[in-house]
Amino acid sequence: MTAAQNVIASEQAVQWHLVCETKDLVTNSGVCALVDSQQVAIFCLKIKGETQVFAISNYDPIGKANVLYRGLLGSIGGAPVVASPLYKEHYFLETGLCKEHDDVSVTAYPVKVEGEKVFVGI
Repeated sequence: MTAAQNVIASEQAVQWHLVCETKDLVTNSGVCALVDSQQVAIFCLKIKGETQVFAISNYDPIGKANVLYRGLLGSIGGAPVVASPLYKEHYFLETGLCKEHDDVSVTAYPVKVEGEKVFVGI
């Protein structure tokens, strides 16, 4: 879990939901899961040799569609981002903030991996 995700988790009561196993994730790609009736985009990235898992809302507020799990992954200033497949806005995976629009963001969810199980906090 990243530092930003720790802050989110500690600020509010988090209910953990089992979403998948690590074998269901594709490194450097995204998958979509329905978590507590919300579409969540889950990304597995290899960063400096370490596997990290991130979760954000799958809804692209600019394109107005549930598509973020299909976005292209990269980094800006060393921070992991996903570029929306529709209009190419970049969303930071740790915070959900949009690089191109200060007033736009998506929800970033805390993630924990226990053994082979992946949990998302809502």
